[in-house]
Amino acid sequence: MEAKRTIVSKDVKNYKLNTAIADTHKMVAGDLAVFSIVELGKHETAQMADGKNHSIFPGDLIVAAFADRYATSQFEGYVPGGPMEMYHILGAGGAIGIVKSKNYSLKDIEPTTVKLVGYCCDPNGNVINTKFYEKTRVTFRGDVKPKVILSVGSTMDSGKTTTAAFLSRGLTMGGHKVAFIKLTGTCYTKDKEFVKDCGAATALDFSDMGFPSTFMSSSEEILDIYQSLIDKLVSEDNPEFVVMEIADGLLQRETNFLLRNKDFMKTIHKVVFSCGDSLSAYYGVELLGLWGIKVAAISGLFTKSPLLIQEVIDHAKIPVFTIDEVMTGLRNDLFGANVPDEVLKDQLSGSANASR
Repeated sequence: MEAKRTIVSKDVKNYKLNTAIADTHKMVAGDLAVFSIVELGKHETAQMADGKNHSIFPGDLIVAAFADRYATSQFEGYVPGGPMEMYHILGAGGAIGIVKSKNYSLKDIEPTTVKLVGYCCDPNGNVINTKFYEKTRVTFRGDVKPKVILSVGSTMDSGKTTTAAFLSRGLTMGGHKVAFIKLTGTCYTKDKEFVKDCGAATALDFSDMGFPSTFMSSSEEILDIYQSLIDKLVSEDNPEFVVMEIADGLLQRETNFLLRNKDFMKTIHKVVFSCGDSLSAYYGVELLGLWGIKVAAISGLFTKSPLLIQEVIDHAKIPVFTIDEVMTGLRNDLFGANVPDEVLKDQLSGSANASR
């Protein structure tokens, strides 16, 4: 049976399967291997190398990579310290490890279990590691030409991606060339495809540098991913703006050390903060301020409620925009960008009517 290639293996065209080291090799994050599906659980589909989700069944073989995962609404999982009888699918893009904890909403749902068949090796017999596999790794130098707008959030599901996507659309409506980067997270390309649908000329993420996940990666690795993706965008598309999302909340490991890294933050043009409620908006802005970060605007799930919007306006004293406002480009001025001509005309028309 031919193994189905998950998207994390998309850049590995050829490999030699080594089953002899399945019980002896000490795996690390990024090691590519072939697994047999044992029992279905949370994941009944996987995103394959063609970018589409395909059903998986017990007995199927998949090519996937060991990885750690941090997802407060799903699984916390890690690469084990050595060979085990069974492993878990941590993410639909092909992240494999062992689940340590899960969200209470999944209390009755077990992870999909897999068995290691063997490792994918290169012609020299070395286990293939997807991290920077056949990629040019660029050392972080803090030299960033485009204006980078950073989308951060209070939690995993606070609205960061939606804000980034519609901000990309609003900037595009203003006549700007926009690209998108998702710098951290677990491999699954839905977010970057959504932002591209919203108007971004190009959308890249950490998996384009071969990472099945960035959780537990070193600061050097993530900063190098950033510089490598930026250089790729500049050389191929030369965007004026790059909207960039970093996953999870302010206190998450990688998000936290990026935001507190002064060399990284010097490359950021503006910061937009997404939250789910007014209290997280207020205290999130306070915390970012303690780190020396000024928030240009606040958005996110809380903007569904006019009452919560008013609470934030009354206490945070920072511009708040709804999804409708950001996707039309109405608030482009907050980011030093052009407001679309048709939006300006509507504003002028509204002011004229109000004065009559």
